[in-house]
Amino acid sequence: MNDPHTEKYEATDVAIIGMSCRFPGARNKEQFWHNLVSGRECITHLRKEDIHVDEAIINNPAYVRANGLLAGYDEFDPTIFGITDRMAAMMTPEHRLFIESAWEAMEDGGYDPDRVGGEVGVYGSANPQTAALYSAPPDWVTVGPEVMDRSIAWAPDTLTSNFLYFAGLTGEAVTVTAVCSGFHYAVHLACQSLLLGQTDMALAGGVMVRLPHVRGYLWEEGRILSKDGHCRPFDANGTGTVLASGVATLLLKPLPRAMHDRDHIYATIKGSAINNNGVSAMAYGLAQPERLSACIANAMQAGGVTPDTVTMYEANGFGLPLTDALEVSAASIAFGKQSGICSIGTAKGNIGHAGVIAGGSGTVKAAFALFHRQLAPTINLTEVNPELDFPSTPFVPQLEPADWEPNCGIRRAGVTALGGGGYNAHLVLEEPPVRGTRAPERVLPRIATLSALDDRALARQRARLRDWLIQRPELRLDDVCFSLNLGRKTMTRRWAAVVRSRDQLLDVLANATGGPIQTTASTECLDMSEFARTAEGLTLSGTDRQHEEPALLGLATAWAQGQRVDFAALHQGSESHRVPLPTYPFEPRRFWRTDW
Repeated sequence: MNDPHTEKYEATDVAIIGMSCRFPGARNKEQFWHNLVSGRECITHLRKEDIHVDEAIINNPAYVRANGLLAGYDEFDPTIFGITDRMAAMMTPEHRLFIESAWEAMEDGGYDPDRVGGEVGVYGSANPQTAALYSAPPDWVTVGPEVMDRSIAWAPDTLTSNFLYFAGLTGEAVTVTAVCSGFHYAVHLACQSLLLGQTDMALAGGVMVRLPHVRGYLWEEGRILSKDGHCRPFDANGTGTVLASGVATLLLKPLPRAMHDRDHIYATIKGSAINNNGVSAMAYGLAQPERLSACIANAMQAGGVTPDTVTMYEANGFGLPLTDALEVSAASIAFGKQSGICSIGTAKGNIGHAGVIAGGSGTVKAAFALFHRQLAPTINLTEVNPELDFPSTPFVPQLEPADWEPNCGIRRAGVTALGGGGYNAHLVLEEPPVRGTRAPERVLPRIATLSALDDRALARQRARLRDWLIQRPELRLDDVCFSLNLGRKTMTRRWAAVVRSRDQLLDVLANATGGPIQTTASTECLDMSEFARTAEGLTLSGTDRQHEEPALLGLATAWAQGQRVDFAALHQGSESHRVPLPTYPFEPRRFWRTDW
């Protein structure tokens, strides 16, 4: 492989090894990326009868009936986490969504919380107002068990610690409040903790659920909200953005460790920086070009990155001429006098402004762009604002989807987030290292396992895995089995198959009868006594036995029947890699209580 980036990386880089997100129009990260590449606008334009507000407000000519709605914002599947329905109802929608998103990010990275060793840091940001809008504060004056339960379920402070507790993990838990740059601040703190060795792995993210959810807003001249319910970044006719909700979580690990552990890597974080405007000549809350440019430059400096190698800039991009001009000016100062080398865009045209998680939409977009080597278009940009004077800046608006082929030989992206109150934050991301060429996969029998809480969820898992594999013919069977066997929590309803090829796995996934084990091989009855050591757990040690088909059939049967199997020992010595696979099929129910 003649790639100059093969196996080259810095010890201070942080790998993004798992991702999860839900945004308007997208239940998962794959759908979000598809919407971006397809140029789809996901803002909902509501009817009057959909909105329950005072008639005087809704009939106001300045009232805009547009919103970036989040499907399932009021739903949750508490069972998998061992959370009672009572506790689930007390939790704010942001607490619930963050728990599910963090779980999905871990599974996407190929890690089962029950088998994670070491400390896991969790850093998240939420909207402090949501808790009070969802229900009244707990009665802290008359402290008792119920008040304490409500406090844990309700307080923004416990957003991150709740996931650690219910996932059975230990580590750091930090809830960040930094207005609309909260996601970036969470990632910045997570990277610092990883590089200092305070944690072994980290989850960083945020969540925003605007309440009341189905509503519009009153437009005001010169404010950041759009007059017509469309966000038009860098457009001469832009009037601002639209309110939106969402959740996003990254699973992070120091890059050298991720390479050693054969993790899947979407992108790497080269550098991050945060600062605040403090006192400024600009109005309080607006970007201050000198301070924002310093933040961008500091992130590049922290990662040892020169501006000429950053060829994608994911802007904050409110779609308001004043704020867009301030940001472009600041970024131009940081990038220098080079001209036309960097694509500029923003996801806000697609989904609107998701508050504390706005930076998450841009970061997931940039990570996918780096991974797929593709630039997504910025939509609703039909007449570039001439006052931005792009020809004299390093930036070129990204109007169409395009393959990303930079002249500098490496793909890097900068992602900016801005928060009211003068908060600035910037991340510099880089494409993942290209691993060395692997030997072709050998045709050998392998175990594939799935488990769920009930038969219906198990059937959904089989169907989703089959569809996933059909859509991704490049995935190797050894990697798929490795990721399934070690990267998923073992639950009560189990299914296992012993197969020799992807095609065989696809067949048994399609024809599974719901029994405890499916196999494509015919074999005589096995003496199961050697597999009955449940107290210590079952194991196949030694490379001479790990691919013996009768032994694997015995292990698969024993595991499917509820016995413990040491899959780590089974895969010991293999060169399999973790790969993203479908995450657990939550079965959400509506939880909504305001009468506590």
